[in-house]
Amino acid sequence: MTGAPLHLAVALDGAGWHPAAWRAAGARPGELLSAAYWAGLVAEAERGLLDYVTFEDALGLQSAAFHRPDDRTDQVRGSMDAVLLAAHLAPLTTHIGLVPTTNVTHTEPFHVGIGIATLDHASRGRAGWRPQISSRAADARHFGRRTTPQLTDDEVTDPELIAARLSPLFPEGAEAVEAVRRLWDSWEDDAEIRDAATGRFLDRDKVHHIDFAGTHFSVKGPSITPRSPQGAPPVVSLAHASVPYAFAATASDVVHITPHDRAGVAAVLAEVGTAVERTGRDVRERPLLRFADLVVLLDEQPGEAARRKERLDTWAGARLASDAAVFTGTPGDLADLLLDWCGAGLDGFRLRPGVLPHDLTAITRGLVPELQRRGVFRTAYGATTLRGHLGLARPGSRYTRAG
Repeated sequence: MTGAPLHLAVALDGAGWHPAAWRAAGARPGELLSAAYWAGLVAEAERGLLDYVTFEDALGLQSAAFHRPDDRTDQVRGSMDAVLLAAHLAPLTTHIGLVPTTNVTHTEPFHVGIGIATLDHASRGRAGWRPQISSRAADARHFGRRTTPQLTDDEVTDPELIAARLSPLFPEGAEAVEAVRRLWDSWEDDAEIRDAATGRFLDRDKVHHIDFAGTHFSVKGPSITPRSPQGAPPVVSLAHASVPYAFAATASDVVHITPHDRAGVAAVLAEVGTAVERTGRDVRERPLLRFADLVVLLDEQPGEAARRKERLDTWAGARLASDAAVFTGTPGDLADLLLDWCGAGLDGFRLRPGVLPHDLTAITRGLVPELQRRGVFRTAYGATTLRGHLGLARPGSRYTRAG
């Protein structure tokens, strides 16, 4: 393989990203809350040599509307905790990265930090983390401590209006990420001595209070969880507009963007680049990988994926709407599109299978072999950690004393 490798991730969510996916042939709606269902999906993703899988999470039941609950009973409702699910899957896999989503508007950084660090230990260095702010004001009622902005029906049609309304939550989210990163650093790599003969388990001088004091909260530290295999699991964020681009530039190692064509790729990457410049971030020292999200429905027979989507749309009562572009076609057609978009400067893609397991299998057994034939995707894992898959160096603890 010549040049930079193409990175591929898959977003797993329920029965798939189409709201009618649970009704499709081969779907297994009765198993959505079973460990075996998720273990099978992640094993298939690992069979395809993918960099990582992401797990969605929420603080309320799923809804057809982005910004408020609904009373629909014809779509999947109910899910499992993403971090706990990833921890269960960690010993069942060997190479693929596991990236759960957590809400940082209503969840304390200390709890998130030890949860992701524990996942990194359980997976031996394959954890990632996707921090997410709260987009639904109704979520706050589960906690009773605060209120958050309520999006209007008009605002949810425009990513910039969404970002403007939710903009007070992004600085708080960035503080949460910074506090978590400091907690991950609070134990130096060699803080644990574990010498039974001398009775010294710990070098106390190498476990540090972080004394983080932000605008929204303060965290004393240290973490209760020793430094994990990756030191700092990669932080992944999803961004659609200027405010979340700035969040990614400050807080993330990987940003998922949602262009709808090649020209959109170039335009969004330019905005991300501007956001990075404004932060003063040195991307040579701290690279920011750029992935594009795509909802995909794939079939080997030309036209079949489009027909399948039409049936799903009919069952759902509306055409599939998504923040990301929706692709229907063959694995070869998708390979053409991915390579074309990569030419605009992307590092990789996160694919959202329309129907599970059908479209995941089409990715791993159709798209991946096609990309391998073209010499742009790995034929074996070359690393054992998620940072290794992504080509990101393992950082040292900021608290390690020089010399």
